[in-house]
Amino acid sequence: MKKGINQWCFPAGTPMGKVLRASSAAGFETIELNLYASGGVGLTMDTTPEEAKAIGRLVRSYGLSISSLSTEMLGLYPLSSPDKEIRSLGVESIRKQIELALELEVDTILVVPGRIEADVTYEDVWERSRMALQPLIDDIDGSSVSIAIENVWNKFLWSPLEMARYIDQFESSHVGAYFDVGNTLAFGRPEHWIRTLGDRIRKIHVKDFRTQVGNYHGFVPLLSGDVDWLNVRLALSDIQYRDSLTAELEPYATFPDQLIFDTSRHLDVIMGKNPH
Repeated sequence: MKKGINQWCFPAGTPMGKVLRASSAAGFETIELNLYASGGVGLTMDTTPEEAKAIGRLVRSYGLSISSLSTEMLGLYPLSSPDKEIRSLGVESIRKQIELALELEVDTILVVPGRIEADVTYEDVWERSRMALQPLIDDIDGSSVSIAIENVWNKFLWSPLEMARYIDQFESSHVGAYFDVGNTLAFGRPEHWIRTLGDRIRKIHVKDFRTQVGNYHGFVPLLSGDVDWLNVRLALSDIQYRDSLTAELEPYATFPDQLIFDTSRHLDVIMGKNPH
């Protein structure tokens, strides 16, 4: 498995050069870049193909590869919104992810399908996201890009069986799971999810969680929560997962760069590279 880090592990606005320099120095092999709205650092909705290629060259110059692309856009413009124009903006952001992934030779984009809200039912999220994603899936048929659905705290896809059913309905090898280990711990065991999702899993996010806290503040740095990392590693071995483990953590409030180096060491332990 490759040791990866998400751009969000750095404070907002951190220059791309610093992100890459610190990631490389800490021993990461790959990085997940994010698609931002106009004016963000790195990849944005305004990034041209030429600018994307330049970012790709910059990443490689630090000895890193790009594992996948995530985005803030679907939080702003969910595919499940009752507003057709908002859903349309969400679709356009995924199209941009696909465009950039092809330019950067990245094989996976992260997609959150929507969220339950007071005026958005479970069925609404399922159907609206399915209808929004199907044309995009048809467009990438035959390409090297996959759409990976992430399990997040959106009150949707509560179980691995349901997530598997949601993915399988598309009947496409270009749709899989972006599995987040820490996100399951409040209502399940990640090793169970891993075995159920199996080869549907395209990429994995790692963070830790303290179940006694039980809310967003329960997310903590690796090895300081309640994830049973030995059983997670065994489950990943059982499904023969060989891709990236990408840390997605909040920066430290003080000395934020230290998170990058601490996380690298913690990932070595999780991956069995440095058990002591």
